[in-house]
Amino acid sequence: MKFRRKPRENIEINLASLIDIVFILLLFFVVATTFTRETQLKVELPEAVSGTPPESAEPKRLEVLIDAGGSYSLNGQALLSSDLDSLIRALQKESAGDNDLPLIISADGKTPHRAVVTAMDAAGKLGFAHLRITTVEARAAP
Repeated sequence: MKFRRKPRENIEINLASLIDIVFILLLFFVVATTFTRETQLKVELPEAVSGTPPESAEPKRLEVLIDAGGSYSLNGQALLSSDLDSLIRALQKESAGDNDLPLIISADGKTPHRAVVTAMDAAGKLGFAHLRITTVEARAAP
C-alpha cells in the first residue's frame, strides 16, 4: 500500500507586523517619558590647595551655624528666632547686599534636615553663589 503524502506548506513569519509593534512600543515609551528640567542650586566644590593663606588675607565670609535643636547663629551671633524670614534679614544685614561673599553652612550631625534646607533656601533666595556645606566636629564627652 502506498500512501500519498500531502505537500508541506512553507511556513513564513510575517516580519512587517513585528516591526510595526516594535515601532509602536518605541513611540509609546518616547511619549511616556517626562522631559522636566528641575531647578538646581549651583554648588562650587572646593579644590585642594597646599598651604594655608595668612589670616589677614582671608576675605570676609558668612558662616551660618545650626545646632542640634535647629537654632541658627550667624558669624557667632545667635538669632532670636529660627525661621526663614529672620535668617534672610540677618544675612542681608550682615552681607550688606554683597551676595558674592562665600557662605558656609555648618550643621551638627543631629540637626534636623529641615533646618539645613531652610538655610540653603535663604541663601538661594538672596542669590549667594559661593555656598559651602560643612559639618561640625563632635566634641568628646567628659
